[in-house]
Amino acid sequence: CSSDLFDAEYPPYGYMDENGEYTGFDLELAEAVCKLEGWELVKKPINWDAKDMELNSGAIDCIWNGFTMNGREDEYTFSTPYVDNSQVIVVAENSGINTPEDLAGKTVGVQAASAALELLQSDEKDGQKALADTFGALNEFADYNTAFTELQAGALDALAIDIGVANYQIKSRGEGYKILEETLNTEQYAIAFKKGDQELRDVVNADLKKLTEDGTVAKLAEKYEISDMVTLK
Repeated sequence: CSSDLFDAEYPPYGYMDENGEYTGFDLELAEAVCKLEGWELVKKPINWDAKDMELNSGAIDCIWNGFTMNGREDEYTFSTPYVDNSQVIVVAENSGINTPEDLAGKTVGVQAASAALELLQSDEKDGQKALADTFGALNEFADYNTAFTELQAGALDALAIDIGVANYQIKSRGEGYKILEETLNTEQYAIAFKKGDQELRDVVNADLKKLTEDGTVAKLAEKYEISDMVTLK
């Protein structure tokens, strides 16, 4: 994984810290894999919409940043899943919204090209298009930092978001938010390689196993406060 593609505004998985350095659970885990293999990690933040073009052209070797594998199994070759990640709804604590049904007529925000958006547009068996059709509006944002600012300002009534990102945002912004108990779905994160690239996938899977056994994964999960979501045991 000499070149790793990530979304630079997706904490706690990949983001810029206060020192202007790119960091996060996924990036530190990718660095640990590269160290085992003697590879140089090139952290490449890009517009998330361009990820497939970058991968297929060979400009990057993998997509490693809170990337949902469910429903995409035919499009990529995936690593072992490493995080269990639900899609949830975040609202202001005093909003009076307690269930997804309470979102009828409300304005809901979501990140463009995200798993939450795909879910809300899907009328497949596990899709939530019927729920989204009850919303007053579904607004797309380039990143969740902007969306949370809109929620804080009252311009949005709710956000559809990954639980890990929701927990991080709520912790960093303080009180005033809640996650609805009823999740939109449950999904897993995995590392995506170009379809058919089983050789690189197998190397990374073996390294993930080593890093799980030596305690690196647990240490990073604790650091980024996602221990209850990491599935590598």
